[in-house]
Amino acid sequence: MCPLRKSLFLALLIVLSIFSACTKEDIETPVSPSLSNFTFLKANNPDLLNNVYTYIDGDKFYGSIPYEVDINHLIASFDFVGSEVRIGGQIQNSGSTVNDFHEPVTYTVVGQNGITKDYSIDIVRFTGLPVINIYTENGVEITSKDDYVTGFISIEEWNGLDSTSGNIYIRGRGHSTWYMHPKKPYQLKFENKTEVLGMPEDKKWIFLAEYSDKTLIRNRLAFEMGYISNLEWTPECQYSEVYINDEYRGTYNITQKVEESDNRVNIGSDGFLCEIDNSDHIEEGDIVFNSSRFTIQVKEPDIAVESPEYEYIKNQVLTFENVLYSDDFTDPVNGYSKYIDVDSFVDWYLINEIAKNVDSKDYSSMYFSLVPGEKIKMGPLWDFDLGFGNVDYADSQYPEGFWVKDHQWFSRLFEDPAFVEKVKTRFLFFRSNQDYFTQIIDDQTDYLRWAQQENDNRWDLFGNYVWPNPVVYNTHIQEVNYLKYWFHERMKWLENAYMWM
Repeated sequence: MCPLRKSLFLALLIVLSIFSACTKEDIETPVSPSLSNFTFLKANNPDLLNNVYTYIDGDKFYGSIPYEVDINHLIASFDFVGSEVRIGGQIQNSGSTVNDFHEPVTYTVVGQNGITKDYSIDIVRFTGLPVINIYTENGVEITSKDDYVTGFISIEEWNGLDSTSGNIYIRGRGHSTWYMHPKKPYQLKFENKTEVLGMPEDKKWIFLAEYSDKTLIRNRLAFEMGYISNLEWTPECQYSEVYINDEYRGTYNITQKVEESDNRVNIGSDGFLCEIDNSDHIEEGDIVFNSSRFTIQVKEPDIAVESPEYEYIKNQVLTFENVLYSDDFTDPVNGYSKYIDVDSFVDWYLINEIAKNVDSKDYSSMYFSLVPGEKIKMGPLWDFDLGFGNVDYADSQYPEGFWVKDHQWFSRLFEDPAFVEKVKTRFLFFRSNQDYFTQIIDDQTDYLRWAQQENDNRWDLFGNYVWPNPVVYNTHIQEVNYLKYWFHERMKWLENAYMWM
């Protein structure tokens, strides 16, 4: 090789080696900005008794601050990769910057070359549910289903930003739920009509303990079906944490009471609200009559036995039953449809059948109403904590098989092909909304992610048998997965069963 060509070749090797060295050592890939170890340390937050740690899911941090701590003034500690951390335009210093966490907060980590990464910090006070504090006069215990105890209530809604308070009366309620379980259900009454947790104002409210339903969701799921049904009214409900005389009593489902009211069961000035009940539930003073098939209690209005009002509602029910069991019961003019609102019967039946609600075949909590001059309407819905497979003493445990179809009114109605067709058509509506109902379960599970744990800490439910659970799981999500599995299997079985009718 000539000297000139050799020199040029050596020069090229030198240039290539320099370029290669630069690409390997001097040209670095930017490090992605990140945030980690997001914590509220007791050392920086004097109200805390212990450090509070969060968990991360994707780009979201979740955490729960104790009830007594001011969530509006918290100092967070964190690690990050990048040049700085901001909330909006404000630089955040780990261990010193004070922030309000009553709503989710976005932390922005700034990295090299202006690259940023956002993280959502979702911190809730206690469980994130509203908190209800009840104080009874002189701190007396609530031990009776009959006698009210006077007291005072304070309701802190949505992380304590809104509140309601006032004088109240409170007593126990329920049957097996009152006598068998340590977590008690209650009925509460205000002196005046009061809005509670965004629900329309009224005097009386029910606190469902949901002790047997470890998911806390079954009543809510059934009510959601009612909201999109042809039923005239379905109770609204909201979850809340309840303290009585400063003692935490757990997560409750606060619901509207099934009663006559302009914004509840609207039966006007001369209508009737009745319940198909069990004779074991009848107490002194209850207004009751026997149809040819059931014991029926007149819940409202307050009437006397053998009064004209009493005779009217009794005769209307007996007339309906006589026609229902007559040879001409399917007659489109003078048959059963002359006396009942068929659409309400169909939807009430289907929701209870989908849930395979154990009590809705022949036991209790089967409501109907009648306004003079109108037809008998089934509803409202009530009492589903033992529905959706949550019972071990009846075949309603299993997703297969009919249950409410054997209710004596409905077993006869199913002998009418026209009624069967209405049921089949209407079932397709509920079947088409199955994904919506499943999403309801998922949404409520997420909403209760802290509450279910605090409720279990108080009552030690998971991993232990609670009457009448057919299965025992160790975690809330396992209980929820069983509910979803049962619900999906139930819908598949019913779809096939109705198809072959």
